[in-house]
Amino acid sequence: MRSPHEPIRGLLFAACLLTLPPTAAPAVPCPSVEACAPVTVDGVRGAVADLRADPDFRGRKTERQLRWIHDDAPPPEAPPNWLFGLVRWLADGARWLMWLLGAIAVALILVFAWRWIRVGAEELRGRSAPRPSHVNDLDIRPESLPDDISGAARSFLQRSDPRGALSLLYRGTLSRLVHDHHLAIRAASTEGECLRLAQRALAADQSAYFERLVQAWQTEVYADRRNAVEVVAALCTQFDAHFAAAPVGPAPAAGAPA
Repeated sequence: MRSPHEPIRGLLFAACLLTLPPTAAPAVPCPSVEACAPVTVDGVRGAVADLRADPDFRGRKTERQLRWIHDDAPPPEAPPNWLFGLVRWLADGARWLMWLLGAIAVALILVFAWRWIRVGAEELRGRSAPRPSHVNDLDIRPESLPDDISGAARSFLQRSDPRGALSLLYRGTLSRLVHDHHLAIRAASTEGECLRLAQRALAADQSAYFERLVQAWQTEVYADRRNAVEVVAALCTQFDAHFAAAPVGPAPAAGAPA
Protein backbone atom coordinates (compact mmCIF):
# COMPACT_ATOMS: atom_id res chain seq x y z
CA MET A 1 0.00 0.00 0.00
CA ARG A 2 1.24 3.42 -0.88
CA SER A 3 2.08 5.52 2.17
CA PRO A 4 0.36 8.95 2.36
CA HIS A 5 3.74 10.48 3.21
CA GLU A 6 5.47 9.38 0.00
CA PRO A 7 4.32 12.44 -2.06
CA ILE A 8 5.61 14.76 0.64
CA ARG A 9 8.98 12.99 0.80
CA GLY A 10 9.21 13.10 -2.96
CA LEU A 11 8.43 16.82 -2.98
CA LEU A 12 11.09 17.50 -0.35
CA PHE A 13 13.60 15.44 -2.30
CA ALA A 14 12.83 17.38 -5.48
CA ALA A 15 13.21 20.68 -3.66
CA CYS A 16 16.60 19.62 -2.39
CA LEU A 17 17.70 18.71 -5.93
CA LEU A 18 16.66 22.16 -7.18
CA THR A 19 18.84 23.83 -4.60
CA LEU A 20 21.93 21.75 -5.40
CA PRO A 21 24.33 22.78 -8.17
CA PRO A 22 24.63 20.42 -11.14
CA THR A 23 27.94 19.12 -9.92
CA ALA A 24 26.62 18.27 -6.51
CA ALA A 25 24.28 15.54 -7.74
CA PRO A 26 24.71 12.41 -5.67
CA ALA A 27 26.48 9.54 -7.31
CA VAL A 28 24.18 6.60 -7.27
CA PRO A 29 24.42 3.49 -9.33
CA CYS A 30 22.11 3.51 -12.35
CA PRO A 31 20.26 0.29 -12.97
CA SER A 32 19.44 1.28 -16.56
CA VAL A 33 20.13 3.94 -19.17
CA GLU A 34 16.69 5.58 -18.81
CA ALA A 35 17.09 5.71 -15.00
CA CYS A 36 20.52 7.37 -15.27
CA ALA A 37 19.32 10.20 -17.51
CA PRO A 38 20.58 13.58 -16.33
CA VAL A 39 18.24 15.49 -13.94
CA THR A 40 17.15 18.83 -15.38
CA VAL A 41 15.17 21.73 -13.94
CA ASP A 42 12.27 21.09 -16.30
CA GLY A 43 12.16 17.48 -15.24
CA VAL A 44 12.08 18.41 -11.55
CA ARG A 45 9.32 20.94 -12.18
CA GLY A 46 7.34 18.31 -14.04
CA ALA A 47 7.76 15.93 -11.11
CA VAL A 48 6.58 18.63 -8.74
CA ALA A 49 3.52 19.28 -10.91
CA ASP A 50 2.75 15.56 -10.92
CA LEU A 51 3.00 15.49 -7.12
CA ARG A 52 0.67 18.43 -6.77
CA ALA A 53 -1.84 16.78 -9.06
CA ASP A 54 -1.78 13.62 -6.94
CA PRO A 55 -5.11 13.38 -5.02
CA ASP A 56 -3.31 12.02 -1.96
CA PHE A 57 -1.20 15.14 -1.86
CA ARG A 58 -3.96 17.71 -2.50
CA GLY A 59 -5.99 16.85 0.56
CA ARG A 60 -5.60 14.64 3.54
CA LYS A 61 -8.49 12.37 4.49
CA THR A 62 -9.27 11.91 8.17
CA GLU A 63 -11.04 8.76 9.23
CA ARG A 64 -12.52 8.39 12.70
CA GLN A 65 -13.30 5.11 14.30
CA LEU A 66 -15.02 4.39 17.61
CA ARG A 67 -13.40 1.81 19.75
CA TRP A 68 -13.49 0.80 23.37
CA ILE A 69 -10.84 2.23 25.63
CA HIS A 70 -10.27 -1.24 26.94
CA ASP A 71 -10.55 -3.61 24.05
CA ASP A 72 -10.93 -6.53 26.40
CA ALA A 73 -13.98 -4.98 28.17
CA PRO A 74 -17.29 -6.56 27.09
CA PRO A 75 -19.86 -4.25 25.41
CA PRO A 76 -22.76 -3.10 27.58
CA GLU A 77 -25.75 -5.36 27.71
CA ALA A 78 -28.98 -4.24 26.07
CA PRO A 79 -31.87 -3.39 28.45
CA PRO A 80 -34.15 -6.34 29.12
CA ASN A 81 -37.44 -6.61 27.29
CA TRP A 82 -39.48 -6.32 30.48
CA LEU A 83 -38.07 -2.81 30.99
CA PHE A 84 -39.36 -1.72 27.59
CA GLY A 85 -42.71 -3.26 28.45
CA LEU A 86 -42.84 -1.38 31.76
CA VAL A 87 -42.08 1.95 30.10
CA ARG A 88 -44.74 1.31 27.46
CA TRP A 89 -47.27 0.35 30.15
CA LEU A 90 -46.53 3.52 32.14
CA ALA A 91 -46.94 5.68 29.04
CA ASP A 92 -50.29 4.07 28.22
CA GLY A 93 -51.41 4.39 31.84
CA ALA A 94 -50.52 8.08 31.93
CA ARG A 95 -52.50 8.71 28.77
CA TRP A 96 -55.59 6.92 30.14
CA LEU A 97 -55.18 8.78 33.46
CA MET A 98 -55.25 12.13 31.65
CA TRP A 99 -58.42 11.09 29.82
CA LEU A 100 -60.00 10.03 33.13
CA LEU A 101 -59.09 13.30 34.86
CA GLY A 102 -60.46 15.27 31.92
CA ALA A 103 -63.74 13.33 32.06
CA ILE A 104 -64.04 13.94 35.82
CA ALA A 105 -63.40 17.66 35.33
CA VAL A 106 -66.08 17.86 32.63
CA ALA A 107 -68.53 15.97 34.85
CA LEU A 108 -67.90 18.33 37.77
CA ILE A 109 -68.42 21.35 35.56
CA LEU A 110 -71.70 19.94 34.29
CA VAL A 111 -72.89 19.16 37.83
CA PHE A 112 -72.07 22.65 39.12
CA ALA A 113 -73.68 24.24 36.05
CA TRP A 114 -76.84 22.15 36.56
CA ARG A 115 -77.04 23.09 40.24
CA TRP A 116 -76.50 26.77 39.45
CA ILE A 117 -79.24 26.69 36.81
CA ARG A 118 -81.60 24.87 39.19
CA VAL A 119 -80.99 27.36 42.02
CA GLY A 120 -81.54 30.26 39.64
CA ALA A 121 -84.74 28.69 38.36
CA GLU A 122 -86.00 28.14 41.91
CA GLU A 123 -85.30 31.75 42.83
CA LEU A 124 -87.05 32.93 39.67
CA ARG A 125 -90.08 30.76 40.39
CA GLY A 126 -90.08 31.98 43.99
CA ARG A 127 -90.17 35.60 42.92
CA SER A 128 -93.01 34.98 40.49
CA ALA A 129 -94.96 32.72 42.86
CA PRO A 130 -97.48 34.24 45.27
CA ARG A 131 -96.06 35.11 48.65
CA PRO A 132 -97.22 32.92 51.52
CA SER A 133 -99.17 34.40 54.37
CA HIS A 134 -98.10 31.72 56.85
CA VAL A 135 -95.00 29.60 57.29
CA ASN A 136 -95.72 26.51 59.37
CA ASP A 137 -98.68 28.16 61.15
CA LEU A 138 -96.67 31.35 61.78
CA ASP A 139 -98.42 34.46 60.44
CA ILE A 140 -95.87 36.51 58.48
CA ARG A 141 -98.21 39.08 56.93
CA PRO A 142 -96.84 42.59 57.49
CA GLU A 143 -100.20 43.78 58.81
CA SER A 144 -100.15 41.07 61.49
CA LEU A 145 -96.89 42.39 62.95
CA PRO A 146 -96.35 45.45 65.09
CA ASP A 147 -94.53 48.43 63.65
CA ASP A 148 -91.80 48.18 66.29
CA ILE A 149 -90.99 44.49 66.30
CA SER A 150 -87.89 44.76 68.46
CA GLY A 151 -89.70 46.86 71.09
CA ALA A 152 -92.63 44.46 71.20
CA ALA A 153 -90.22 41.53 71.57
CA ARG A 154 -88.50 43.26 74.51
CA SER A 155 -91.86 43.70 76.17
CA PHE A 156 -92.43 39.93 75.91
CA LEU A 157 -89.03 39.38 77.48
CA GLN A 158 -89.83 41.78 80.34
CA ARG A 159 -92.93 39.69 81.05
CA SER A 160 -90.68 36.59 81.36
CA ASP A 161 -91.92 35.21 78.04
CA PRO A 162 -88.75 34.56 75.97
CA ARG A 163 -90.65 32.17 73.74
CA GLY A 164 -93.12 34.88 72.76
CA ALA A 165 -90.21 37.25 72.07
CA LEU A 166 -88.44 34.70 69.85
CA SER A 167 -91.69 33.88 68.05
CA LEU A 168 -92.24 37.54 67.23
CA LEU A 169 -88.63 38.02 66.10
CA TYR A 170 -88.75 34.87 63.94
CA ARG A 171 -92.07 35.89 62.34
CA GLY A 172 -90.78 39.38 61.70
CA THR A 173 -87.57 38.09 60.12
CA LEU A 174 -89.48 35.69 57.84
CA SER A 175 -91.80 38.53 56.81
CA ARG A 176 -88.81 40.71 55.92
CA LEU A 177 -87.20 37.89 53.95
CA VAL A 178 -90.36 37.23 51.93
CA HIS A 179 -91.63 40.77 51.34
CA ASP A 180 -88.42 42.86 51.34
CA HIS A 181 -85.76 40.43 50.12
CA HIS A 182 -88.12 38.34 47.94
CA LEU A 183 -86.78 34.96 49.01
CA ALA A 184 -88.58 31.85 47.75
CA ILE A 185 -89.87 30.77 51.17
CA ARG A 186 -92.89 28.45 51.05
CA ALA A 187 -95.62 27.82 53.54
CA ALA A 188 -94.05 24.45 54.38
CA SER A 189 -90.41 25.59 54.44
CA THR A 190 -88.45 24.39 57.44
CA GLU A 191 -86.08 26.47 59.50
CA GLY A 192 -83.10 24.86 57.75
CA GLU A 193 -84.49 25.62 54.28
CA CYS A 194 -85.18 29.24 55.23
CA LEU A 195 -81.65 29.55 56.62
CA ARG A 196 -80.06 28.17 53.44
CA LEU A 197 -82.04 30.59 51.28
CA ALA A 198 -81.00 33.47 53.53
CA GLN A 199 -77.33 32.49 53.45
CA ARG A 200 -77.33 32.62 49.65
CA ALA A 201 -79.08 35.98 49.40
CA LEU A 202 -78.18 38.02 52.47
CA ALA A 203 -75.08 39.79 53.63
CA ALA A 204 -72.80 38.02 56.07
CA ASP A 205 -73.96 39.95 59.15
CA GLN A 206 -77.65 39.46 58.33
CA SER A 207 -77.11 35.76 57.69
CA ALA A 208 -75.23 35.36 60.98
CA TYR A 209 -78.00 37.10 62.93
CA PHE A 210 -80.70 34.93 61.34
CA GLU A 211 -78.68 31.80 62.12
CA ARG A 212 -78.47 32.77 65.82
CA LEU A 213 -82.20 33.50 65.84
CA VAL A 214 -83.03 30.12 64.27
CA GLN A 215 -80.85 28.29 66.80
CA ALA A 216 -82.49 30.08 69.72
CA TRP A 217 -85.97 29.42 68.28
CA GLN A 218 -85.27 25.70 67.77
CA THR A 219 -83.84 25.43 71.30
CA GLU A 220 -86.96 27.03 72.76
CA VAL A 221 -89.55 25.18 70.65
CA TYR A 222 -88.12 21.75 69.79
CA ALA A 223 -85.63 21.14 72.60
CA ASP A 224 -88.01 22.66 75.18
CA ARG A 225 -85.13 24.44 76.88
CA ARG A 226 -84.94 28.06 77.95
CA ASN A 227 -82.37 30.31 76.33
CA ALA A 228 -80.35 32.67 78.45
CA VAL A 229 -82.02 36.02 78.92
CA GLU A 230 -78.92 37.78 77.59
CA VAL A 231 -79.16 35.83 74.32
CA VAL A 232 -82.78 36.78 73.72
CA ALA A 233 -82.17 40.37 74.77
CA ALA A 234 -79.28 40.67 72.28
CA LEU A 235 -81.51 39.30 69.50
CA CYS A 236 -84.18 41.88 70.36
CA THR A 237 -81.69 44.74 70.36
CA GLN A 238 -79.98 43.74 67.09
CA PHE A 239 -83.16 43.11 65.07
CA ASP A 240 -83.52 46.63 63.70
CA ALA A 241 -79.84 46.76 62.71
CA HIS A 242 -80.34 43.82 60.34
CA PHE A 243 -84.03 43.63 59.43
CA ALA A 244 -85.47 47.10 59.85
CA ALA A 245 -88.64 47.81 57.88
CA ALA A 246 -88.11 48.96 54.32
CA PRO A 247 -88.88 52.64 53.73
CA VAL A 248 -92.33 53.26 52.34
CA GLY A 249 -92.58 55.41 49.22
CA PRO A 250 -89.83 56.95 47.09
CA ALA A 251 -86.85 58.49 48.82
CA PRO A 252 -86.71 62.33 48.76
CA ALA A 253 -84.57 63.88 46.06
CA ALA A 254 -81.16 65.24 46.96
CA GLY A 255 -81.42 68.79 48.30
CA ALA A 256 -85.18 68.57 48.85
CA PRO A 257 -86.49 69.41 52.31
CA ALA A 258 -87.21 66.40 54.49
